Amino acid sequence: MKDDLGVVSDPQKSVLYAQVMDGDPRMKIDGEGYLRSASWPGNGTYVFLGDVTKAVLRFLGPHDPPFFSIQPGYDEQRWVLESSSGELSVSVTSDSYWGLGLFARCFFNKIEMVGPLSLRARCIHDVVASLGRNPWEPYRLRRFERFTGASSEEHRRSWLELVQWASEDMRSNILELQERAETLSKRGGDEDAIKRASMDLQEATKALEDRNAPAVERALGRASSSLIEADPSTEVLSSEFASLDISDQLDTSEEIPFIDLSEE
Repeated sequence: MKDDLGVVSDPQKSVLYAQVMDGDPRMKIDGEGYLRSASWPGNGTYVFLGDVTKAVLRFLGPHDPPFFSIQPGYDEQRWVLESSSGELSVSVTSDSYWGLGLFARCFFNKIEMVGPLSLRARCIHDVVASLGRNPWEPYRLRRFERFTGASSEEHRRSWLELVQWASEDMRSNILELQERAETLSKRGGDEDAIKRASMDLQEATKALEDRNAPAVERALGRASSSLIEADPSTEVLSSEFASLDISDQLDTSEEIPFIDLSEE
């Protein structure tokens, strides 16, 4: 990681503040407090989810139905939502920090994530990439800093340390496969397969620069498959396994004792 990013301060929890730029989508909350689509036919109250929370839920992964521990009242953009995906849980608070909540840009989201660093970092990396902007940059700087109790630099570091951690994690995976490709090339591995893997690794590197994590994963998956194909030892093991006959494992010189169970 870069020196100015430091390290992630808490090994289990991250607290981030984000500027909301768009209040949509407008959705529903059912009678039990769970989030539903706007077209859900049942009775429910309406809620403005906002662009940031929409991205968080999207990249949280397969998750439990989001639940509103605090439901909106008169203002459909003031609420607290909770959800979890495996080991990762998230709580999002939506509230205004200026302008009495009259505009979407009056609002911020407080995002609290608890779980393994790798999962938190990957989720936030993808959120920032999908938004196409820096969510820590507020519309009203001084009011945002005063309301959240942190400076703009502190907010920047909180987001970027997770984004950078995820990037470095993916970069290390790329480098690991590149080293494996070089080793296989020296050992006489299948050059065509190694070439395909190298091209996929170049594609993964480009996707990483574009912050396109899903494309990085797809390229790494293809590269890994090509390197398995290129590995001479893998081919030998596969051939030996295919020709393996269970009869070869029996010592025919030894007699198998016969036990008569007819009387039983």
